[in-house]
Amino acid sequence: MTAIKHALQRDIFTPNDERLLSIVNVCKAGKKKKNCFLCATVTTERPVQVRVVKVKKSDKGDFYKRQMAWELRDLAEVDAKDASKENPEFDLHFEKVYRWVASSTAEKNSFISCIWKLNQRYLRKKVEFVNVSSQLLEELPKAEESVPSGESQSVAGGDEDALDDYQELNAREEQDIEGMMEVCEYAISNAEAFAEKLSRELQVLDGANIQSIMASEKQVNILMQLLDEALSEVDTIEGKLSSYEEMLQSVKEQMDQISQSNRLIQISNTNNGKLLDEIQFLVNYMDLSKGHIRALQDGDLSSPKGIEACINASEALLQCMNVALRPGHEKLMAVKQQQHLFTELRDTFARRLTNHLNNVFVHQGHDQSSTLSQHTAELTLPKHSPLHRDLLRYAKLMEWLKNTQREKYDGLSRTYVDYMTRLYEREIKDFFEVAKIKMAGTTKEGKGNKFGLHGSSGKLTGSTSSLNKLAVQSSSSRRSQSSSLLDMGNMSASDLDVADRTKFDKIFEQVLSELEPLCLAEQDFISKFFKLQQHSTLAQGEVESDGVVPSRQPPPGEHRHSMSLTEKDMVRLMMNKIFQSIETELNSLIALGDKIDSFHSLYMLVKMSHHVWTAQNVDPASYLSTTLGNVLVTVKRNFDKCISGQIRQMEEVKISKKSKVGILPFVTGFEEFAELAETIFRNAERRGDLDKAYVKLIRAVFMNVEKVANESQKTPRDVVMMENFHHIFSTQSRLKISCLETERREAKHKYTDHLQSYVINSLGQPLEKLNHFFEGVEARVAQGVREEEVSYQLAFNKQELRKVIKEYPGKEVKKGLDNLYKKVDKHLCEEESLLQVVWHSMQDEFIRQYKHFEGLIGRCYPGSGITMEFTIGDMLEYFSSIAQSH
Repeated sequence: MTAIKHALQRDIFTPNDERLLSIVNVCKAGKKKKNCFLCATVTTERPVQVRVVKVKKSDKGDFYKRQMAWELRDLAEVDAKDASKENPEFDLHFEKVYRWVASSTAEKNSFISCIWKLNQRYLRKKVEFVNVSSQLLEELPKAEESVPSGESQSVAGGDEDALDDYQELNAREEQDIEGMMEVCEYAISNAEAFAEKLSRELQVLDGANIQSIMASEKQVNILMQLLDEALSEVDTIEGKLSSYEEMLQSVKEQMDQISQSNRLIQISNTNNGKLLDEIQFLVNYMDLSKGHIRALQDGDLSSPKGIEACINASEALLQCMNVALRPGHEKLMAVKQQQHLFTELRDTFARRLTNHLNNVFVHQGHDQSSTLSQHTAELTLPKHSPLHRDLLRYAKLMEWLKNTQREKYDGLSRTYVDYMTRLYEREIKDFFEVAKIKMAGTTKEGKGNKFGLHGSSGKLTGSTSSLNKLAVQSSSSRRSQSSSLLDMGNMSASDLDVADRTKFDKIFEQVLSELEPLCLAEQDFISKFFKLQQHSTLAQGEVESDGVVPSRQPPPGEHRHSMSLTEKDMVRLMMNKIFQSIETELNSLIALGDKIDSFHSLYMLVKMSHHVWTAQNVDPASYLSTTLGNVLVTVKRNFDKCISGQIRQMEEVKISKKSKVGILPFVTGFEEFAELAETIFRNAERRGDLDKAYVKLIRAVFMNVEKVANESQKTPRDVVMMENFHHIFSTQSRLKISCLETERREAKHKYTDHLQSYVINSLGQPLEKLNHFFEGVEARVAQGVREEEVSYQLAFNKQELRKVIKEYPGKEVKKGLDNLYKKVDKHLCEEESLLQVVWHSMQDEFIRQYKHFEGLIGRCYPGSGITMEFTIGDMLEYFSSIAQSH
């Protein structure tokens, strides 16, 4: 290893001005054994740079090459793996971890020791050594630490042993050696003789030193005498110090006694302060003034000042009872006495308050009953604002009672609910009786037998027998006599219907307008008086049938969550109990209105929907919103029943076999329904329900018009379809109902088609033989006969054509058209005024047929000179004169 070290120094490091201090033969851990050397070097130039160099033998020869170098300052950690056992492995942590295995543990230890010494000597940054034996990390000699940095750096040229043993010569030693070398003229040929000479001279010097020491005995004696005097002085000082120490010990004991006394005094003062705080705490928080005690025991609960005093006293009492006592307070006799006093005062005042409020309920009830008769003749409900105003003065006391005596609070709740239930039941019953009387009175004023005629089914849903009678009657009598909504002819009856319905609408609106503030005011009062907020949670309890929560604790086996009830639900349950008759009375009123006139369901649906929408905007879960929502379901059901009844009525219509049909009653009924509905549902919230009803009704009208047209014997089918669909189209065009736009176009289409069909079928009769002749001609042409060869057919020759044309001179044609006009007049009804429309369409169709016949004559009988007995001008004159004559 020494030879390798000198070779590396010579070949690699000397050219780079570096000195090799330590070397270790290593290979990488865990890989194929490829040996290399790790060298610790320093530079010979200042500032000194310390490096760790990896040297590897070249593959091409026996020389070594420098492969990698690291600055020692970049070394973070040296891990020797095991400090107690011999282990050749070690790690060097530079920018990454390099794992090595040394050829021997001794080489590894020597290399790590050299790294440690270089780190101590040259680097400010201390490298961390892990799992390294403490023997290797011994401190440098103090002499080395005292050497100047410049001199210590000159050691860099030596090896590891030199670092441990070498000590630089001082200036004097250097001069002596140089003088000695000069005597020898720097030519020492015999080193041993030179060393012997040096030894002899050293002995001579040692002897001279001893003689010098012995010669200074006198100075030693003087020194010893001085030392003895110094020792005596030290003894004297020690004596004085001992006396001082005894004095200080006495003072220390006295100070300790004083400190102990002060500490006891401080503890006593602290205890007295804490005791005073406890007493002040109890006096401040558990002392009730005499004025509060008098108010709780004998305070006036009827005057405002007395109520205010009782409120203040009850709050003070509650604060005293709820004070959080500190540990041990409950064992004090005074505290026990105060708590007993507070309990008695609470029970006494709760009993007084409960009895007084019960008397207030009864007293206010009698006052309200006495004023109830004033409202029986008017459609108004008594106002309870005075009662609420008087009771709200006790709201804070009710809150106190709720927090302290839950049983008495629940008892008062039950008492209030029971009493108010009876009071409101009488008031609401009387109120609805007045409403029913006024509502029923609308049918008796100037209507005669109208109520008996329509019964419970309403106008549009009249009895089948009435409809049968109406169908048998003639058109004129039906228009003038029927008071049903199936016909709108009698305007005076219709005016009465509108007036009655308007009056009913006002009565129903007044009923809802009276109920709404009543319910809202009562609900607001219950929330404020009984302190039932919207989102707080009630203690455990169970809902009784009267809407009050008792204070019963749930059995141990019951789930506590199932017994809890929100205070919002409490308000709703109390309202349900108090106003339990409202929903029943409303349904009864609705049933009466529907019985009087089924069209009342339209008014009720709109009004009820509006009030439900208003109530839900205020509070979706309120009693008023819930109740009106339930009643709205009934109204909607009546509305659907009204629509279904009208459809059923259409299906049951029977027509007379002896009179013409005209406009069907359910068609005019739909017109009246649509006019009325559009007036009622203008800007209504439930417009969607009406649109659905429109679609159902119009489809039923379409279907039953076709059914009646197919069954008609007196009036042609096309006339029935044409007139009724023209009426439907006119109605929809006038009312502009957006959801029926498709049906409007369909009605127009049906009307146009059947008008054209009726015209075509009717015009075949005045020129019947001529029509048959030319139909035969067209049939021959269709069979393949050429048009110019038709005249050679025996049945269709020119003579036959002239013969047929002579049968229809102008006079006969005019006579036939006159008869046709009369027949059309008999088929059509006067309501729709379609006679001139039909006559004009017939004129256009007759001219079209005339031109068609002229064309056939020109093509099939060319050059024959055959023409019709009349011209188009004659025809126009015929149609005009016939229309004017009638």
